[in-house]
Amino acid sequence: MLRFLSNGSKKFHHFTFTTAIKKVFPVFTPATYSTKVPAQNEVELQNVKDKWKDATEVLSKWGCGDDDLTRIFTRCPSLRNADPSQVQSKLRLLSDLGLGSAELVKIINCRPRFFRTRLNHNFDERLDSLMSLFESKEMLHKAIARNPSLLCENSYDIKRIVAQYEELGIPKRDLVQMIILRPTVISRTSFDDEKMEYISRIGLSKDSKLYKYVVTLIGISRVETIREKVLNFTKYGFSDDEVFGLFGKSPNILTLSTDKVQRNMTFILGTMKLEANIIFKYPYLLFSNMETVLKPRVLLAMKVQNMDSNMKTPSILRALRMSEERFFNTFVKCHDKEIADELMEFYKRTKQVKRLAVSSRNWTTRGFPF
Repeated sequence: MLRFLSNGSKKFHHFTFTTAIKKVFPVFTPATYSTKVPAQNEVELQNVKDKWKDATEVLSKWGCGDDDLTRIFTRCPSLRNADPSQVQSKLRLLSDLGLGSAELVKIINCRPRFFRTRLNHNFDERLDSLMSLFESKEMLHKAIARNPSLLCENSYDIKRIVAQYEELGIPKRDLVQMIILRPTVISRTSFDDEKMEYISRIGLSKDSKLYKYVVTLIGISRVETIREKVLNFTKYGFSDDEVFGLFGKSPNILTLSTDKVQRNMTFILGTMKLEANIIFKYPYLLFSNMETVLKPRVLLAMKVQNMDSNMKTPSILRALRMSEERFFNTFVKCHDKEIADELMEFYKRTKQVKRLAVSSRNWTTRGFPF
């Protein structure tokens, strides 16, 4: 992996891009970030005679604020001493690909190690593969903005991965949609006999609209993780075939952690007093946030149900899919002011109750959410 050294390093004073890249992109020259409003959200570049003093100045000119710089240097301290001309070259490369200033700032803020990786080695081949896959610059821009590592030197073969999905019945246009939705499809895809068995047991035909979601989710998941999630559902009395059938009906359940499934199932069984198989009819019960949606809405609906015996359980289940405004209109504002105020106070008080010790947890978000 190519790492940036200080400005004094002679090794990088002679660094140039390959001839193949020069054919694709113009010669890189130092540039400044214009304070004017860019046309079509693109970065305006101006040639300057003076050399950059350091990488901090380059990043500042490209739109990074003090907070952005702090986060970037925290994750990649060596970038402080990087050759500013090399940093500028990679920034210019992203700009030449058509990425706007907003995307550029996001990339260098969320993926600072991007500047420590090699781009020039076989770059033209990777770019050709990406263009062949996405077929349009607009889709390529979206993919790179979500996962700039696609441009970096890596060990995975894009053409081979595309061919794998096509053999499984996912055409290129559907695969592109999945890559935009889940940026790690290219880097994390792997299939073996056990994963192929899982796909077969889920039982979806290749013509199903959900088939592409199932295949890509299984492709990027570890076998151990899938086993763990299947075992977690069997604790509630479901057979393996029933669990795989649930995955086929709602593939995104594969993205839920075992902890979230356990918490929601405990609430469904213990508080709502429903059967475990209710999730086959209403899978969204597993996706609802416990603190902000599931618990406060269900408890309020149950309180109203005790006041009005005519309200049936399906009304409570439908409440989970309503917008908050519609929920208030249906369960709160339909009553007299005194009762409505009491119900609203109960709802707010219930919603403010946090999970035990949640305030003491250290939540750290670094880079992209994958």
